[in-house]
Amino acid sequence: MAEQSDDQSRALAYPYASPSTSYALAGGTAIDLAAVDVDLSTRTPLLAYGSNAAPEVLARKIADDDDPVPVIRARLCDFDVVYSAHIAAYGAVPATIQGSAGTEVSVFVAHLTGEQLRRVSETEPNYELKQLPGARLRCADAAAPGEIVAYVSRHGCLVDGGGEIALSSIEAAGRRFPALSEPQILERVRGELCPERTVEEFVALAAAEPVAARRWTERLRANARAFDPPAGS
Repeated sequence: MAEQSDDQSRALAYPYASPSTSYALAGGTAIDLAAVDVDLSTRTPLLAYGSNAAPEVLARKIADDDDPVPVIRARLCDFDVVYSAHIAAYGAVPATIQGSAGTEVSVFVAHLTGEQLRRVSETEPNYELKQLPGARLRCADAAAPGEIVAYVSRHGCLVDGGGEIALSSIEAAGRRFPALSEPQILERVRGELCPERTVEEFVALAAAEPVAARRWTERLRANARAFDPPAGS
């Protein structure tokens, strides 16, 4: 069996491993939250879900910034984490958020400096940074922020069979949407967009040929569902 390329491994592993508890990111490493002393009132609370919840990804995005980042485990009410209607540059189908009455989904809140938020935003060309006024969060190790911002897909939510599809790797209570893993959603999308290729070939082609990835994204967007947050968010 041929070895997977770096892009294939990266795509199939999305959204990557995240801790089961709150943590702090310091020096590119996840450490005990209690080991850092940060005034959260001076930071911007960012909803971290999908790959941004993973320490390895967040560390890569803020690069050599020395300021520690408290990353608080939380439950976001009346939302779910679903697949976005686009193909990432490395071939994955990434996540976005969608309103979902009665659902509580597991997320994190990353408390970022202005410079850290700028750096993360530079890595998110497929997303718009939005405020979520009135969003209800239950945080594990800190008071819930009064206001929070989140990256929301510019392409909308992927729809299959008439509804959004949640990420099975992200735990939720009261989930209304069907849930699939990244390998499963890649197989669904490949079958629709490029049935003559294997999943591995599909991912490799998306990573190697940006024009093909953009063309497939346009097809996914044609039936996408717009972001529809709960009232007040």
